[in-house]
Amino acid sequence: MRVVILGAGAIGGTIGARLFQHGHDVALIARGAHGEAIGAHGLTFVTPQERVTLRIPVVAHPAEISWGADDVVIVAVKSQDTAAAARNLAVEAGQVPVYSAQNAVANERILARWFDQVHGMCVMMPAEHIDAGTVIAHSAATTGILDVGLFGGGSDALDDELAVILEASRFASRPVGDVMSWKYRKLLTNLGNAVQALCGDGRESPEGRASLKLLLDEADAALAAAGITAVSKAEDDQRRGDHLRVTGIAGHFRGGGSTWQSLARGREVETDYLNGEIALLGRLHGVPTPANAQVQALMSSAAASGTAPGSMPAADLLARIRG
Repeated sequence: MRVVILGAGAIGGTIGARLFQHGHDVALIARGAHGEAIGAHGLTFVTPQERVTLRIPVVAHPAEISWGADDVVIVAVKSQDTAAAARNLAVEAGQVPVYSAQNAVANERILARWFDQVHGMCVMMPAEHIDAGTVIAHSAATTGILDVGLFGGGSDALDDELAVILEASRFASRPVGDVMSWKYRKLLTNLGNAVQALCGDGRESPEGRASLKLLLDEADAALAAAGITAVSKAEDDQRRGDHLRVTGIAGHFRGGGSTWQSLARGREVETDYLNGEIALLGRLHGVPTPANAQVQALMSSAAASGTAPGSMPAADLLARIRG
C-alpha cells in the first residue's frame, strides 16, 4: 500500500511524517510555499521528543503522480478546498480509495460525488502548521488518534489494513462502524474553534465559556431535530484520555487549533463547515441557531480583513452572539 497525503499541513504532514519514519511508502501533495519548501529542503517534523527533517516525496498536483492499484489517498485539505481537490484527484487518479482526515462532516459527502470508496477518519491530534516546510505535533508517545470506517457505515478490510499500519506508526487507530457519529462529536468539539480564534485566551473566561455553551446548546437542538446521533462526550473524553498526552516543546510557543492557525497565516477559515453546518441544520429543521450563524459571519469577516487571532474581547463576542 502506498499512502498519498493530499494536503500536507498540520494533520496531513504529521500523518505522512510518521508513516515515512516507520518505513511505509508515502507521497505528499502540497501546494504553494509549503510544498516548495518540502521539495527543496524536506519536511521538518517537530515533536516533544525530536526535530527531524524527512525527505518525503512531494508534488504540487495529483497529475504529477504515477498512480497505482495499491494507492490509498488521505485527504487532509481544509473543508473549503475539498470540492476542487476531489475533482482534480478524480481526473488524475480515477477510482482510488479516499479517506477524509478532515474536520466537519460535509467532506465525505463531497468526496462521494467523485469516488466509490469513501471512508471517514476521525482525527484527534494536537498539531500545527504555521511556517512553510514545518509541521509540529504536540502529543507525546501516541501522536494522535485516527479511527477509520466507511462513510455509509461499517468498516472493511482496507480499514483493517490501514488501522494496523497507523497503529504501528505511533498513532492510535481502529476500525469503527459508526465513524460519522464520531465525526459529529468532533464537530461539536470544533464549534469552539472560532471562539479561540476570535478571543484567544479569552476563550477560557466566563464570557468565553458562556459563548461556547450557547453554540453547543444550539447544536444539540439542531442535531436532535435532524435525527443525528453523535457519540457521547464521555466516550470521546475516554478515547482522548487513553492516548493523548499534550506536551510542551522547548523554545516553541504553542498557538491555537486549526482555525486559529488559519487566521494567523492569513488564510481562509473552515467555519462555514463547522458553525455553518449547525446553522444549515437549523434552517433545514426549523431550529433557531443565531449564535452559530453570528460566529460564522464574524469569522468570515475576520479572515477577509486579515484580523489577528485573539483580537476580540470575549465579552464583546458574547454580546454579539446574544444579539
